[in-house]
Amino acid sequence: MRETSGRARGREGRHPQAGGGRARAGASRALGAPRAARVRAGAEGVPLQVDGRPIEAVRESWLVEDRWWTDHPLRRRYWELVSVGGRDLIVFHDLAGGGWFRQR
Repeated sequence: MRETSGRARGREGRHPQAGGGRARAGASRALGAPRAARVRAGAEGVPLQVDGRPIEAVRESWLVEDRWWTDHPLRRRYWELVSVGGRDLIVFHDLAGGGWFRQR
């Protein structure tokens, strides 16, 4: 697909931010990378509030366990939530390292 905008291109016709190009100054976070979140959870770990937003419903919850054979295993409990305002949220609790994070 051809691009018709007047943006500057990097070498070989690629945008500087495209794969293989140099990252833009200040762009230190990968797209979709988790961000720290403030979560108030109930007795069984169910999120009741995320970053000050009350939670209306839990759509789904799942456990991810990976890299158990390494020095840095990954163990997370994910929650797909709906806030009172209708916003969809995905958060996870890092069960190996602690802390809560937002995926989107």
